[in-house]
Amino acid sequence: MRGIATVVAAVVKVERADAREAILNRIRAAYVDRPARVDVPRDYDVLTAADIDVVELFAERVADYRAVVHRTTEAGLAATIAEALASRSARRVVVPTGLPAAWLASVISVDQIADDPPLTHAQLDGVDAVITSCAVAIAVTGTIVLDAGPGQGRRALSLLPDHHVCIVRADQIVGGVPEALQRLDPRRPLTWISGPSATSDIELDRVEGVHGPRNLDVVLVDPRRSVQRPR
Repeated sequence: MRGIATVVAAVVKVERADAREAILNRIRAAYVDRPARVDVPRDYDVLTAADIDVVELFAERVADYRAVVHRTTEAGLAATIAEALASRSARRVVVPTGLPAAWLASVISVDQIADDPPLTHAQLDGVDAVITSCAVAIAVTGTIVLDAGPGQGRRALSLLPDHHVCIVRADQIVGGVPEALQRLDPRRPLTWISGPSATSDIELDRVEGVHGPRNLDVVLVDPRRSVQRPR
């Protein structure tokens, strides 16, 4: 019986190999008269029109996503960050490696927690807020992109705490997505943030904080503007 089983298995194996080769031969034959390759032009315009103020547009769009926008200058940055944290009574704040110490000069009576060694998910879920910088911001979509660079930390830092304070400089804002991609390295872990985390169920009831922070404060550092109250 064992010999018969061996023979049957061998026959099945041969039949499978023949079937595979038959399928591949049909595919090769179908490609004989395939259309010639068409070169797609890539010379389309990727720059935003010069008459568009990308900083103002970004502030407007990110506010539309229910993020709180703080307008400030370099001199008022530390105080604005402290105000953003105090507005939500943050007492325990994660500070990524590489975040400038000067930004925290006004952050007092707050427990600043470093992510070194890396905090566990449970520990991150237990903090009140996280402060990060960003890699680039997109005006048309109101999107902030983090790439885990200095002052940004790993992806979990901006996803698990319930409050994210993100500092965006005016020179980091571009008009559209194509311009942003020119500044980004696709090999890095990119996190794209368009407002606080939110979703809706089948009845269109909005729920915030499902896939990331429920609260997003964007501190926009613009040397052209004087300090303004949050929008």
